[in-house]
Amino acid sequence: MKSRRRLFVLAPLALLVVLGYFAYHAYRTPGAPATAAGGAAKGAGAPGGAAGKAPAGPVSVEAVHAAAATVREKTTAVGTLRSNESVVVRPEVSGRIARINFAEGSRVERAQLLIALDASVPAAEVEQAKANLALAKTSYGRTVELERQNFVSQTARDQALNSLRVAEAALALAEARLAKTQILAPFSGIIGIRQVSVGDYVKEGQDLVTLEDISALKVDFRVPELLLTRLKRGQTVEVETDALPGKTFAATLDAIDPLVDQNGRALSLRARLRNVEGVLRPGMFVRTRVVLAERPDAVVVPEEAIVPIGAEQFVFRVADGRAERVRVATGVRRAGEVEISSGLRAGDLVVTAGQIKIRDGAAVRVVGAGGAPGSAPSSAGQAAAKGD
Repeated sequence: MKSRRRLFVLAPLALLVVLGYFAYHAYRTPGAPATAAGGAAKGAGAPGGAAGKAPAGPVSVEAVHAAAATVREKTTAVGTLRSNESVVVRPEVSGRIARINFAEGSRVERAQLLIALDASVPAAEVEQAKANLALAKTSYGRTVELERQNFVSQTARDQALNSLRVAEAALALAEARLAKTQILAPFSGIIGIRQVSVGDYVKEGQDLVTLEDISALKVDFRVPELLLTRLKRGQTVEVETDALPGKTFAATLDAIDPLVDQNGRALSLRARLRNVEGVLRPGMFVRTRVVLAERPDAVVVPEEAIVPIGAEQFVFRVADGRAERVRVATGVRRAGEVEISSGLRAGDLVVTAGQIKIRDGAAVRVVGAGGAPGSAPSSAGQAAAKGD
């Protein structure tokens, strides 16, 4: 019984030993002892006792050259277009419309007849005044002759002269009333949609039609009062509208309202732009950009080159194969680029990718801007050198 129990215990143990032997020989790496021995020998001779750790090489980074570009400092606002001149045509006298001398929406010239009222009564008054004037002239002539012959007194001559002047004034008044039946264009422009028809009886001051001069347009907008000292007449204003996407119009700052709006603490400004093609219309909503300053030789770098640390801004400049952390002052920011007002010069090579892997003074290897290793560093903002 005891021998059988020993057999049952020893048989599994023997099986485990055999399996372990085969497993050892099956998975043992050839030459492992020699490698281990060589590693131990190297570890024994390494400085500081570090076993098998090779010294670190230069860190691969992407970099570009800081570029010189024209930078424009701007402020943006929204505004409204207004006509250069705008008027609602109204009659000065009552009367019935006899003729309409324009086509709606067409161009008219200054002093062109727009609407003629019935002038039969004023014309008759003019003829009557002319007849009275002729009689007064004749009477005055006779009185002068009689006064020369001492047949009438000086007083009679003065009365005749006064009658002549009254007749002249009556004629001028009748002619003025007749002229007011002719409604003329006060300036050249585009006539609007009329509100009356031939045969309508209109009263003094009634709206007839609008007249707009849109050869030039006014741009009215508002900016914060903080910009007061940086604004002056003649500054460039860039104008854009959603109605004409992708197109920019150049205007000139023409007037600055002397009164600051106390409710919004804002300045009212007016710019003027040419509208020779007539594509812009009064009342349109526009976006404006006032160019406050222009620096033709500013230094710009890509936004990704900036490394903020607390309230300060830094970049890593590459010189002689090493990264140098430089504190910079930033200026205007625009699409993908930042102006560097101090700390860098145009042509300096700055790191744009890989800053997290390096420190001040670290050895680096430039691999371009997103390109393969060994590619030449690219310049920041070649288009930026042409300005905005």
